[in-house]
Order: sequence, then structure tokens, then C-alpha cells
Amino acid sequence: MLKLSRLLLQSSSSRDSLSLKSLVSEATIDLKLLRGLTTQSGMSTGKSAAKVFAPYSIYKGKAALSADPLLPMFTKLESGGYKVERRGSIMLTFWPAIGERKYDWDKRQKFALSATEVGSLISLGSKDSCEFFHDPSMLSSNAGQVRKSLSIKAHADGSGYFVSLSVVNNILKTNDRFVVPVTTAEFAVMRTAFTFALPHLIGWDQYTNQVPHCASKSSPTAAAAALPQLPSSEWDR
Repeated sequence: MLKLSRLLLQSSSSRDSLSLKSLVSEATIDLKLLRGLTTQSGMSTGKSAAKVFAPYSIYKGKAALSADPLLPMFTKLESGGYKVERRGSIMLTFWPAIGERKYDWDKRQKFALSATEVGSLISLGSKDSCEFFHDPSMLSSNAGQVRKSLSIKAHADGSGYFVSLSVVNNILKTNDRFVVPVTTAEFAVMRTAFTFALPHLIGWDQYTNQVPHCASKSSPTAAAAALPQLPSSEWDR
């Protein structure tokens, strides 16, 4: 009876040990997977890297709005380390409605929010407003030929915001304006997503994980090549 009792205790202890090891192993795998998903925008399918597109889109009666995070670009130093060559951004895309639940993608316009501009947006209160201006030729003789202004104004009753983009192109003689009303819930999603993305825009996620993507102009690595080919500038279609 004593031997049987000892055997039962040893068997139970062994099962508990195996169960604990299994839980630890599963948790480690989950952590690695989560870390991989939050630091890379390309997922491997075994044979080839699958591109991941995850825009947050808002469709309203007169226009639609979507937001995409664009990762920063890294260059390799002679010492073997990496540094951020160009910070990432949140690319906002607007396109007009041409009918009920129909939109004209060909007439889209873009506005790239910098890390600081993202900070301004996510810090807005229920009655606050902000406005940003972009000019691709600001420091040249062509300044003012193309101007973009993004305005975020709170509703008077605090129920949301009006997000509007104005694009004046004196070269093409065009003047586009998009207005998208955003509810409190929709803005809460934007605020949360933008807050999560912010460390990634400035490369701090790569810094803490120490597995940076090299995006050298002359020889991009396979990791960089696996990234989704999103427009790198708001001036690109």
C-alpha cells in the first residue's frame, strides 16, 4: 500500500510538472508570435511572405476615410547597428462618394500624420480641435503651389468630430475638399489604434526587440522586401 501511494504521488507530481512545462512552452510560443505580429507587417506563409493590409475605414454619406500605419525606414551603420532614416506615419486617405454606398477611389487624396501630429490628435479632448498644414515645396520657389490642410473639429454637443481635408493644387487648377463626420466611438478606435502604433512609427518597438528591418536604398533585405508596398508619401497615389 505504501509503495502504491508513493507511485501515485510520483505520477501526480510528474503530470503537474509536465502540465506546468506545457503551459510555459505555450506561453513562450504565444509571446513570440505576438511579438512577431506587432513588429512586422509581413507574415510568412511558409512558401512566401503574405502582405498584410489592415486599414481602419469610416464610410459616410459624402466621403470615406481610412487610416494605415506606415513603418519607419532603417539604414545600417558601419558599426553594424541600425538607425532610423525616416520615421513612420499614419496615412489618412480620403475619397468622395458618388452615390449611395459608392465611392470614387481614383479621386482619393492623402495626408500623412507625423508622430508629433499623431500626438496632437490622440490628446484631443471632447471639445478640442486641431489643424495641420502640409506643403511639399515649402522651402522652394514653388511654395504654395500645392497645399493641404487637415482639420479636426469637435461637434458642439461633444458627440464626435468633423475630420476634413482640403487640397488646393494651383498647378492642376483643382480644389478638393472632403468632410467625414466621426462619432465618439469611431474616434475612440482611432485614438487607441494610433496610440498603439506610435512607438512603432518612431522605431522604438525595433529598439526594444533589437530586430530592426533594414531598408537600405541600395540593397533592401528580404525582410524589408516582404513589407506591404504602401505609398511612402501622401503625394503618391
